[in-house]
Amino acid sequence: MWPFKKKTAEETRSSGSGFTAEIMAAREAYVSGRRGIAELTATAQGAVTLWEGGLGLADVSGTDLLDRRSLALCARSLALRGEALFLIRDDGLVPCSDWDLKTRDGRPTAYRVSVSEAGGGRTFTALAAEVLHFRIGCDVAAPYYGTAPLKRAQLTAGLLNAVETALAEVYETAPLASQIVPFPEAPQTDLEAMARGFRGNRGKVLIRESVNVAAAGGPAPMLDWKPHDLSPDLSKAMTRETLAAARDAINMAFGVLPGLTAPATTGPMVREAQRHLAQWVLQPIATVIAEEAADKLGSAVTLDVMRPLQAFDAGGRARALGAVVQTLALAKEAGVDPSEALRLVDWEGTP
Repeated sequence: MWPFKKKTAEETRSSGSGFTAEIMAAREAYVSGRRGIAELTATAQGAVTLWEGGLGLADVSGTDLLDRRSLALCARSLALRGEALFLIRDDGLVPCSDWDLKTRDGRPTAYRVSVSEAGGGRTFTALAAEVLHFRIGCDVAAPYYGTAPLKRAQLTAGLLNAVETALAEVYETAPLASQIVPFPEAPQTDLEAMARGFRGNRGKVLIRESVNVAAAGGPAPMLDWKPHDLSPDLSKAMTRETLAAARDAINMAFGVLPGLTAPATTGPMVREAQRHLAQWVLQPIATVIAEEAADKLGSAVTLDVMRPLQAFDAGGRARALGAVVQTLALAKEAGVDPSEALRLVDWEGTP
């Protein structure tokens, strides 16, 4: 036998959240953006900011783990990814950058999560009861995965991305504000001298010799010095209308009324757009977050988005309060039970 012990080679592998994974994630983000996700457009980021602000201001009761920072991270992840995952710890929630899951009967039972760290991430396994998994836009074929609003509107997002990319290339490479001025045949030195004479003379009257040659039987062109503009006419491509339509469609995918970004919008339209976003988009998402937190934390958890965002309709709420007080006073004088009257108009349990 060989007298020396065979040395065992140690194999080194990159972690799931290491440098290689970050490069692959960045590449995937670039490819998905070119495919139609359009996450880097100003329209998408504006809608994501509204989600962050709305959920970040939500009133939370029943737990101290859902702080403002965690709710803002959750809102951004839900808007761009369609789902968010947090590890439950005694000192707070730990956001997870990547995860894989195992299901039974369509419900997650275990997760393999990756947590980002300053010196490189770490990956470990956690049970379903140890994490908070929020998701929106679930499909019946995969109810354990969420889908982002832009993922559900890839055609519109791709159109917006294509138009913005085309406009950026036009402004970068097209000969904007360039003109061609006809001039009779002359040496190259004379042409360069005349070009230098035009350059930088802003607001001055430039006098040059006409190109009409009629002496000695020479040619007599019908046109004098008439410059020809080389700037592309983008109005024929309807880029303005296409960009506005794609922008409005992206806003609607996020639940933002297009009137909020209209140039001629008014105060009532802004308030109505904010009310629509808070009532029909953010509050249902807050209810889903509260249900998941109550299931995993074992206590009743509620999230209210409408009360912190009531500034959009302070005048209307004041008028409604005056009407309610007056109606309750009349009901008391008539001997009608106010609680029964409120129940008849579905105001029972209203916060």
